[in-house]
Amino acid sequence: MNFAVGYKPILGNSNTMDNLEKQLICPICLEMFTKPVVILPCQHNLCRKCANDVFQASNPLWQSRGSTTGSSGGRFRCPSCRHEVILDRHGVYGLQRNLLVENIIDIYKQESSRPIHTKLEQQLMCEEHEEEKINIYCLTCETPTCSMCKVFGAHKDCEVAPLQNVYQRQKTELSDGIAMLVAGNDRIQAMISQLEGICKTIEDNGQRQKQHLSEKFDALYSVLEERKKELLLCITREQDEKLGHVRALSRQYGDYLEGASKLVETCIQSMEEQQMATFLQHAKELIKKMTDTAKSSNMERTEPGYENMDHFVINVEDVSDMLRTIDFQQVSQGDDNEPVCEAQEEEEVAQQSTDEEKPKTSN
Repeated sequence: MNFAVGYKPILGNSNTMDNLEKQLICPICLEMFTKPVVILPCQHNLCRKCANDVFQASNPLWQSRGSTTGSSGGRFRCPSCRHEVILDRHGVYGLQRNLLVENIIDIYKQESSRPIHTKLEQQLMCEEHEEEKINIYCLTCETPTCSMCKVFGAHKDCEVAPLQNVYQRQKTELSDGIAMLVAGNDRIQAMISQLEGICKTIEDNGQRQKQHLSEKFDALYSVLEERKKELLLCITREQDEKLGHVRALSRQYGDYLEGASKLVETCIQSMEEQQMATFLQHAKELIKKMTDTAKSSNMERTEPGYENMDHFVINVEDVSDMLRTIDFQQVSQGDDNEPVCEAQEEEEVAQQSTDEEKPKTSN
């Protein structure tokens, strides 16, 4: 169905008035704001009735204004910007009236001299019957039409209804649908907030369990490190003991070699003596010293394999296999404690295993 505009603008500047008119339309009922207009914290405006409808849809259990039992308010979201509006126990009646917008509406209505919806109705003319206004609604074709189309035109066999009735009914349905969607959006937003809270809790719990696990392994590392120091100390003690003994023998052999070398030099010098009497005075003593020195050369020696340290043997394969089996314990549903790691139990077994190896390394 085609419509034609059938009136002349009665205002001097129609574009300006049309722009002003768009600013005075309620986003819920799509009508011009009706008194009293309420101003939300986000500075958007709603009809008080529309605001109350949205509020009631978002807070179905909220007590009415006249109830004496309701002590707390509720909340809903602005349909224009989705900003959350928190109300006190007075509900939407506690919101501030926007007197400036009310005054602008009054002035606009005085200037336009008729309601906006009446003017719009007068603008719509039937294209087939140029003198006829669009005043009925074809329920069969679901389109506005005129009386002549119903009597003689394309809609003569269709079911029709007054345009105003269909207009009010569909506007009410649309308003209810908006309120329902707003309430549904609030529920979805609440669910999103809940899921975000769950994500935050998961992150906190994961971080806490990571910290607990790190502490368990750090304790296990400290046990291994302590045991490592003890076993290294055993090797160091024997190493120092053997080194001290060998170095003492080396010094003894050095002292013997030095004395024997000096005796050899003395004997060589004596061999160069040409006077037989002088030579014989010292020869007997030198021969005795040489005999004594030769006898003292049989000093202590280290046993074969004395330098070997292979007896410090430790077997960590069983402990390594046990450490690889460390896993998380299963916690029953009735247990309020957090899941714990088996590291503590494995740590005790590791300690027992290393204690069993200790007698082998203390020789």
